[in-house]
Formats: sequence, structure tokens, C-alpha cells
Amino acid sequence: MSQLSVQHLLGIKHLKRGDIDLIFETADHFKEVINRPIKKVPSLRDITIANLFFENSTRTKLSFELAEKRLSADVINFSASQSSVKKGETLIDTANNILSMKVDLIVMRHPSVGACDFLSKHVDAKIVNAGDGTHEHPTQALLDSYSIREKLGSVTGKKVVIIGDILHSRVALSNIYALKLQGAQVKVCGPKTLIPKYIESLEVGVEYDLKKALEWCDVANVLRVQNERMAINYFPSTREYTQLFGINKQLLNSLSKKIVIMHPGPINRGVEITSDVADADQSIILNQVENGVAIRMAVIYLLAQQIERHKL
Repeated sequence: MSQLSVQHLLGIKHLKRGDIDLIFETADHFKEVINRPIKKVPSLRDITIANLFFENSTRTKLSFELAEKRLSADVINFSASQSSVKKGETLIDTANNILSMKVDLIVMRHPSVGACDFLSKHVDAKIVNAGDGTHEHPTQALLDSYSIREKLGSVTGKKVVIIGDILHSRVALSNIYALKLQGAQVKVCGPKTLIPKYIESLEVGVEYDLKKALEWCDVANVLRVQNERMAINYFPSTREYTQLFGINKQLLNSLSKKIVIMHPGPINRGVEITSDVADADQSIILNQVENGVAIRMAVIYLLAQQIERHKL
């Protein structure tokens, strides 16, 4: 398989196992590149990429921008808070105005579920979903799986528990799709109010006891509580949440084995995870950040290869 089976990266659920393998193989190459003294390659110097962020973002936006610049692409950054969206401009009008500047690829984060899919049907550019509402965040799931592969040698057969706010998390849904596609066993753990009712249809296990979940797993991917997406209170207090579902060093030391700790960020230290856990040697949180650039380079490069073939 020499090219992706999809025209856009809208979600993990659209990918095949071969697509993930190809992305990882390509990321292996780019990870070697970004660790050289000269960290740039001229692969996409004739490609223009627009980053459209309709929601606040720090790590994802910086990671995409760095990936694009490492590939020598021309980059346009768009922030909805400083744009004509505030004046009532529609998503399609915004995108078409940007495309009139001869943009080839759009990376978009949007608060509405399905916004990237909608845009892909109405504009002539490659679309990469950088997070759409509570739906998917495919590049995060890819970098998470890539980080597990790097640490443990393979994702296949590994036991991964996703802990925290599953209901509002696009990271959780994309990770479930990606992990299952690669043959991992997956469970979720959190308060009953933050476990979606449709979770059983995804064929993952549910565990409400944190200690049992950690004893079962090889890898724990810890999510923050997404208070900005909550219109009501889903648990009595932050203190109670931390007591029941927060991970600290004492809890980790009580386990019968050493597990890998992950977190997509931003971390609420002292809530879902303590600093001594986040900074422990079994944590691969900083590896996730580094791998995010390589994975996003791979995704952008592979989609841009399709643009090149179309132009020729």
C-alpha cells in the first residue's frame, strides 16, 4: 500500500488498518528527520496549508504548524476570534475566501460535530480534522497509538484503559476506533455520568473501579474533565472526582505491575493526575508531544502526495 485509501483525514472510523500502518511507517522517517541538526525537508515547498481554528488550541495548533513548516509548506493561520466569522460569515464562505488564495490543504478545528465532513463536501481542498466538537480527533489517536507502539513494540494485543470524561472526549472516541482497529483490548473507566450510553455498541469494556482498571491494563490513557463542554454538573465536586478517579504515585506503586501512563493534555495536575505521576519514568506524555509532530507531518505529506498526482 503506497497511498492512503481516503482523500481526507476526517476520522479514524474512515481508515483501514493499512492506512494506519502507512502513516506510522512515514512517521518513522519524519521522526528521524526532526531529530537531525537541520530539521526541515523540502517535501511540500509548493503546497499551501491553512490552519482554521474555530476553537482555542495551543498544543494541537502549534504541533500542526511546526509539522507544516518542517515540510517546507507555506502556512496561513486563521483564528475565528479575529476573523469575519464574528461578523456572521459562514463556514463555507470563510473556507472559499481562503481557497481563493490557492490553498491546497485545510487543517480545521471546529466546535460543531461533522464540520470537517461538511466542509470536505463543499470545497476543493484536502481536509484534516484537528477536532470537531465531541466527535473525533484523529491525529491525537494516531500519535497515541504510535507512542504505545514505540514504547511497547506493538499495539496489537495490548490492554488499554481510557480514564476520565469519556462522554465529552473526542480523544476517547478516536482512540477507541484506532486501538480496536489495531487489535488492542480497550476498556473505559470513569464516573457513570461521564460514560456515554452508546459505549457498549463500540464493543469496549466498562470499569467503574479505578484500581481494578489499572490492574487490568498495560497502558492507562488519562483524560481531563472537560468542564467547558458541560452545561450541568456530572459529579458532586472536583475533590470527590480526584478521590475516586485521580491517579497518584501511591496508587501506581500499589499495583502488581508497572503500567504506561499517557495524557493528551492539557493536564489538570492534582485533579486527574498528580505531578509525580505525570513526570514519572513510566509516563510517556512528553513522547506523545514529540510524536505528534512526526504523525502530523506524515498525515499532511501523504494527503499532499494525492494533490501532487492530481496536479500532474
